[in-house]
Amino acid sequence: MLAIVGFIAVSNCSRIPENNDPVLGIWVKAELLNEDSSKKTTTPISEEWIFNDVYLGRYHRYSNNEIVFYTDFRWDVVDGVYTISYSEEDLSSVQVSLNNELLEFENGDVFATRK
Repeated sequence: MLAIVGFIAVSNCSRIPENNDPVLGIWVKAELLNEDSSKKTTTPISEEWIFNDVYLGRYHRYSNNEIVFYTDFRWDVVDGVYTISYSEEDLSSVQVSLNNELLEFENGDVFATRK
């Protein structure tokens, strides 16, 4: 009986709190990159951030619908400002705010939209 009570106590203490942050989900940014101005050709480039509930995520960059780069990131939120810190050292941390279905920089420029 004591073993059962001990098991229940330990399993209840190890639960991860539920995270219902509105940023959870997939966010995207799409743009066209001009590769060769003499031929006037463009290649579609898009980016995707997948935020999960344990303050981690995955970043993907696509070219012609194929992944050309990906890395993990950590995120946190303080006073409505989300900080995205990439595991790839070449990428700088980003701070954005949630405005309806948009993630925006402090100056109001759009960082990403909800997918």
